[in-house]
Amino acid sequence: MTLKVCTSLLILFLVNSVWARTVRQVYDELDPEHWSRYTSECPQECFCPPSFPNALYCDNKGLKEIPAIPARIWYLYLQNNLIETISEKSFVNATHLRWINLNKNKITNSGIESGVLSKLKRLLYLFLEDNELEEVPAPLPVGLEQLRLARNRISRIPEGVFSNLENLTMLDLHQNSLLDSALQSDTFQGLNNLMQLNIAKNSLKKMPLSIPANTLQLFLDNNSIEVIPENYFSAIPKVTFLRLNYNKLSDDGIPPNGFNVSSILDLQLSHNQLTKIPPINAHLEHLHLDHNRIKSVNGTQICPVSIAVAEDHGFYGNIPRLRYLRLDGNEIQPPIPLDIMICFRLLQAVVI
Repeated sequence: MTLKVCTSLLILFLVNSVWARTVRQVYDELDPEHWSRYTSECPQECFCPPSFPNALYCDNKGLKEIPAIPARIWYLYLQNNLIETISEKSFVNATHLRWINLNKNKITNSGIESGVLSKLKRLLYLFLEDNELEEVPAPLPVGLEQLRLARNRISRIPEGVFSNLENLTMLDLHQNSLLDSALQSDTFQGLNNLMQLNIAKNSLKKMPLSIPANTLQLFLDNNSIEVIPENYFSAIPKVTFLRLNYNKLSDDGIPPNGFNVSSILDLQLSHNQLTKIPPINAHLEHLHLDHNRIKSVNGTQICPVSIAVAEDHGFYGNIPRLRYLRLDGNEIQPPIPLDIMICFRLLQAVVI
């Protein structure tokens, strides 16, 4: 549970710590006499809050192009506009940018001037969701920590686009047009510190190749995946959260111990074609199997340890840690079998 909580809050903590540190620095260094100068530098289409002079708010302004960004800006908000291009002239003085939000615009790959993004040497967070991109933009800033490209039209990932992004911790590509052919064995090469990879809502039929070894969260919902390769998760030994909801997994497509992986704490297999519960590891804490084709549950068969061991109330060494089990939307009729409760003594909720 400790690992789960830490993993879930890690990215939020990092963002908040950067934000808080920045605000403190601003208040310590900003002389109120200089506020007028900051205001005069502010693009007329945007808002520059005097209390936070490192931020520039240009969102929801109907902009068709990015204005000239002042040198002092670290945080740039340009979401919900009509911007089609990203040109170098807008960022000539913006050498300190850490955060750019360009979500919900009309940006295409041809509209991104060559090399403009990679020249933003200090950029950590780049948001380009809900645009009209057809491939991952390249080249990218080498210091980038988060790249969010959800809800575009991306069907191609240029070779080597991630090779120098060793600081990237989050890559979000969900709801694009990626096929299996777009994910080669070296596609994610270089992402040595990636923690979260989201490829949900694409057009994958196979599990992606060569996921970075340090990945903690892997989201593959809403694809058409049918088979889990033998020993697939041995290459990503730290994976903790695995989402495979809304795929086409059947009993035959899962190896005997495909999900019997000690690192996985949260396993989501809702809306598939399973007729039985696959073998799980004793460390698993949350299991989602709703809306499959399961007709019955045998606690003796699915228990990660023998029922005899589970019944030994003095034994806690390898007691199954399952706390949440969801089975609704199947063909299972209550009551819950007693051997389920005997095996999973830490269960707090069962939805059936």
